[in-house]
Amino acid sequence: MSAQAGWYPDPGGGQGLYRYWDGRAWSAATSPNPAAPPPVQSLGAVPPPAPATPVAYGQAAQSTGHTTPVYGHTGGQPSAYANYQAMTNKKRSPVGWWLGAAALLVVIMVVAAFVIRGITGGGTASTSPSNGQPTSRVCPPELTPTSSPPKPSDGRVHGGPVSYPQLGAPWSPPHGDDRVPFGSDVQTQDILVEPNYQAGSSWVASVLVGELAAGDGFFTPEQGSQIVVRCILGKFYGLNEVQSNVKVNRAATIDGHQAWLVESQLSFDIEGLRTKGELLIVAIVATGSTAGLFYASIPDTRPELVKPARDALRNLQVDD
Repeated sequence: MSAQAGWYPDPGGGQGLYRYWDGRAWSAATSPNPAAPPPVQSLGAVPPPAPATPVAYGQAAQSTGHTTPVYGHTGGQPSAYANYQAMTNKKRSPVGWWLGAAALLVVIMVVAAFVIRGITGGGTASTSPSNGQPTSRVCPPELTPTSSPPKPSDGRVHGGPVSYPQLGAPWSPPHGDDRVPFGSDVQTQDILVEPNYQAGSSWVASVLVGELAAGDGFFTPEQGSQIVVRCILGKFYGLNEVQSNVKVNRAATIDGHQAWLVESQLSFDIEGLRTKGELLIVAIVATGSTAGLFYASIPDTRPELVKPARDALRNLQVDD
């Protein structure tokens, strides 16, 4: 698209709304006023340098502990992601003095230790079922599977607009997966970790790539990462309590493109499963009109698989 930068009628279908085109990509923000100043950041724009240098991954340089089917997580509860979001946004959410006083009282009486950990960085978010009922609202609506274009035979695993060098044995050959509610054109590699820990369910280590499929497609990489994490924590672990100790939640540059990286150590106790935790890695890459998705989950019982997953991320690239 070669149109001049400016506000245009929202291609996402918003009635009476305008979306900003910066000459390369659409903004995540909309406005009812076409004369408004440009938004701070559009999907494809490279943000100004952050106080801390973002992680950068160069070219050529999941599915969390998933089970079968739908990666072994059969229900969900939104409180896990709500806690995660409250923790990661704590430093960025000023409140009035009166609200702060009320919150402080609640903190002292209810969750003082948890909030202190969140303020000092990272921290542990916890969830347990509140009403015993799973919800599908934490994930984007599932898409009707469509046939994916043939993949190049170039030694890389291609999913959506991104790819990584294919992992060797004991990783499985790349294969499609249409059960990821937040991704399309997904290709994954996995390793069976605990077969049939429950009837019909097996736990695996996974690395996958695809196109992020959510909403109207207009979001920043950070917003995209929240969509994915929300779905993972809210749906993939059934009604089991999950604790999320966020290690990384920051901007990154992947193959010269704006990206957002989230890493979290998850812990849980699921009946019949020897695995009690896993490393979750999510990267969302802005690729213009779409966003690329990288997603890995490595059970704690197979720590030697962390390096291959990190190598795949380090060598992630945007396909032309």
